[in-house]
Amino acid sequence: MVYGRFAANVRESDYVASSTGYFTPERRKAVARKQGRHGLQPPLAAASARFAAKERSAETKCRACLSFVCVIRLDDVNKRYRSGAGELHILRDVCLRVEKGEFVSIMGASGSGKSTLLNILGILDAYDSGAYHFGETLMRDLSEAEAAHYRNRLIGFVFQSFHLLGFKTALENVALPLYYQGVPRRQRNKIAAEYLERVGLSDRADHLPSQLSGGERQRVAVARSLVTKPQLLLADEPTGALDSHTSDELMALFRGINQQGLTIILVTHERDVAELTDRTIHMKDGRTAAA
Repeated sequence: MVYGRFAANVRESDYVASSTGYFTPERRKAVARKQGRHGLQPPLAAASARFAAKERSAETKCRACLSFVCVIRLDDVNKRYRSGAGELHILRDVCLRVEKGEFVSIMGASGSGKSTLLNILGILDAYDSGAYHFGETLMRDLSEAEAAHYRNRLIGFVFQSFHLLGFKTALENVALPLYYQGVPRRQRNKIAAEYLERVGLSDRADHLPSQLSGGERQRVAVARSLVTKPQLLLADEPTGALDSHTSDELMALFRGINQQGLTIILVTHERDVAELTDRTIHMKDGRTAAA
């Protein structure tokens, strides 16, 4: 278990597309059996409809967050993991403020807690003590429906390893989060095509991930993270698997998105990438400090 990446018993590979919610390996296999190359089949559609009904109960409170200037507020947040050798204190009294429209990077050595912090911000992992507010809503003791609602509608995710479905085209991958919102196929494909054009990949819409370059796959992942019009974009080492030229292109894409008002928090170990953001938060031994 690499504690700096994901919580105990939760692996990054368990996420088909984190913006659509958490999928266990068993659930992922079930989804793969029920999904075809031409869309999601009725059994999964029925399950999604039931989930959507639960999700709607969180809608009013969730949207109330959006009018506040401070998108993220952490006060004295702590996170510990238990291991065979004892207890690991990963985050120590972390305090953080991120305002609407900021482009912030988080840097730190391996094991410093930066990815654990990102997982908590993305409601992929729970914290032990302290307080995390998204807007004015306390992110604590959320129901499964409420947590999934935030992930699906208000937070976009971009990972280093893309997390694209190999049997789906670029267009279908981008459209997937909209499926979980109950958007009809024709409409979600139209929206997905618009976002592929936005990241410069309209001519790759019908290509499978295996037919795309690393940079193209990451741009598909960015389009997928934006298709639900989130209020916050979280990127975990998005340039880690890219060459320097492709990394520069991706960061230019992020900057353009940020200039349109989207708040972005990006984890990186590359100083030249961090220098392209508005400010940098350094992490060491589970604590944060501004650059």
